[in-house]
Amino acid sequence: MSRVNASLGALVLGAAMPAAAETTETPEYGGELEGFEYPYPVKRFQFTSQRQDLQMAYQDVAAEDPNGRTVVLLHGKNFCAATWEDSIERLTDAGYRVIAPDQIGFCKSTKPEAYQFSFHQLASNTHALLDSLDIDNVTIMGHSMGGMLASRYALMYPEQTEQLVMVNPIGLEDWKAKGVPYQPIDEGYAAEKKKDAEGIRNYQRSTYYVGHWEPGYDRWVNMLAGMYAGEDGDRVAWNQTLTSDMVFTQPVVHEFDRIQVPTLLLIGEKDNTAIGKGRASDAVRQTLGRYEVLGERAAERIPDATLVEWPDLGHSPHIQKPDLFHEALLEGLAEVDTTH
Repeated sequence: MSRVNASLGALVLGAAMPAAAETTETPEYGGELEGFEYPYPVKRFQFTSQRQDLQMAYQDVAAEDPNGRTVVLLHGKNFCAATWEDSIERLTDAGYRVIAPDQIGFCKSTKPEAYQFSFHQLASNTHALLDSLDIDNVTIMGHSMGGMLASRYALMYPEQTEQLVMVNPIGLEDWKAKGVPYQPIDEGYAAEKKKDAEGIRNYQRSTYYVGHWEPGYDRWVNMLAGMYAGEDGDRVAWNQTLTSDMVFTQPVVHEFDRIQVPTLLLIGEKDNTAIGKGRASDAVRQTLGRYEVLGERAAERIPDATLVEWPDLGHSPHIQKPDLFHEALLEGLAEVDTTH
């Protein structure tokens, strides 16, 4: 394992900083995020899964001066392919082709009434998408929940994965094994139905951006809140409930020692994400979401891992400090030997 500590020096990001002006009206978007514009053209992969005809939305962005490599970007649970906007631009400028899908159950993709959600299934769906594009060797990169999915993909398809990149992945610990109580799906659905822009914004401010807020972040708040507020809000909430159950009950951390591909871990240490921590006892809660420790433990377990840490950043370093983040990302991508 190699480790880099990338301090921000004099930059101060404190919870006491005042929030910027926030939007007060929530837009209403369709169940497949109709009405919200993505930065690049959206294509549709039509396929059948679990006896259903589904469509998987994705962006496929080519580089003007291609270097022969493809990066697949996997969004987190409270994110969409659109939130990779800056990363797509910087990666394609550096010569990478970028595929950024919305997983089934999320954003512009189908939200089934009934689906057996699993990371295995979502990885299989993603592999089918890449196969339809005649792409068989990729760098797979995931943020948040997407990090869990990316690691599952690398475990399932090591011969088609040249590199694994995880950006503040959740699931670096097994919450249920550490004592977080299980939440029945009906209770989860009731909680999802209560979500609104204010609650989403408050959570993101404290967890994603270390108490700091920029006006540009409101776009991503409205992206999520607008789906809940729209006419298909019930279906959106139901799919979010089912995928939350997937995240909680399907840890990948126990298999990190079986990852066979070079792995780059990019970690904002101020992250405190831990699914279900609000249900945990005070004693258990104190042990959860400690990314300054979790990143190091993950890197120690993964056989060929490089760890880059930022002591002052939160859950979304690629959005919070994009220049710093992408410098480390591009350096980490370039260090992988793809000639063999």
